[in-house]
Amino acid sequence: MDLTIKWNEKMAFSSVTPSGHEINMDASEEVGGENSGSRPTELLLNAVAGCTGIDIISILKKMRLEPTAFQMDVKGARAQEHPKKFTTINIHYAIDGDLPEDKVVRAIQLSKDKYCSVSHSLSAEITATYSLNGVKGEKRI
Repeated sequence: MDLTIKWNEKMAFSSVTPSGHEINMDASEEVGGENSGSRPTELLLNAVAGCTGIDIISILKKMRLEPTAFQMDVKGARAQEHPKKFTTINIHYAIDGDLPEDKVVRAIQLSKDKYCSVSHSLSAEITATYSLNGVKGEKRI
């Protein structure tokens, strides 16, 4: 994968992804930006969640299961010292539908442990929790 990231003055950057989508990044006004785009760290958390979400939906569909709703809540903790990398990331998967809990847990585990290339590219500890139809799951993932 090749990308070209263009500097747009001050702290702003933009790119067009190989799939044709534009991404705008900027810093906060406190550090010289104009808040004209997402922070790169925000995009990183979105990328982790998006990657696992795509995996989970794909795996559930292969199991012939159809969720009726799916939302992820992501919390990332960063180191206090530079480079202020993410040290932990927790993703809570809220999934609704007529789905067997063991299949949901298996889909999450497969994404987390095997398939998500984004999370496997990070050194942060990534943990997961889930709820099924509004009921918090008991299994540790």
